[in-house]
Amino acid sequence: MASATIDGFSHGFLTPAAGFLVAWLGGALGLRCTNRSRSSSGISKAGWLALGAGSIGVGIWTMHFVAMLGFEVVGARVSYDLGLTVGSLGVAVLVVLTGVVLVGYRGSGRANLLPAGALMGLGIACMHYMGMAGMHVGMRLHYSVPLVVVSVVIAVVAATVALRAAVSTSGIKASAVASLIFGVAVAAMHYTGMSALGVDADHISHASGTPANALIVPMLLGPTVFLVLASAVVMFDPELMLADVDGKRRDA
Repeated sequence: MASATIDGFSHGFLTPAAGFLVAWLGGALGLRCTNRSRSSSGISKAGWLALGAGSIGVGIWTMHFVAMLGFEVVGARVSYDLGLTVGSLGVAVLVVLTGVVLVGYRGSGRANLLPAGALMGLGIACMHYMGMAGMHVGMRLHYSVPLVVVSVVIAVVAATVALRAAVSTSGIKASAVASLIFGVAVAAMHYTGMSALGVDADHISHASGTPANALIVPMLLGPTVFLVLASAVVMFDPELMLADVDGKRRDA
């Protein structure tokens, strides 16, 4: 069986760096919004949790998509199944929302945190491999099971740590550090999963789907607008921006 040559860094470190920054931004916004929900109730609490989950989910998915723009199989044209690609975005937001709501309403005790982290981590891994299933190169893809397992473990650990930080970490500096760790973990999960991928050059078929270049603008425009708007909400919320460095909030 002949294996095709895979290049996950066809644009150098541009796509990994850009992907990490997006994951970090989404994580930072998500942590701040989830933390803000602790001092809210009713519709306001639900809104902060939803905005936090959306920020994290969109950040994770956008990191995945940006990183995939640097993926190349020598001698093949990379294209995407639009349904699976968009569907993977929905999966990312839904599983993060589930995890955030569980710890946001029920607390971060071990009985809630571990199941929520496992569910969220498995969902993130599902998003990744669903997105990979939507990628067409005209050749058969196969995976190294041990590396797939490692990538799933990284996703579960990252999700659990992020959820714990979301309901316990206050202060801008602490949130920034926590989100940096989260961004590194998400990137590690993605590239571990990518390292598990192999392409069988003996099985060549017609590569259907939408060319990657045609998806760059439409697929990145929505997430970019969402993250910009989320950033504006966080920046103009007085309780978040007036938080003390040590995490103590000033009285409203």
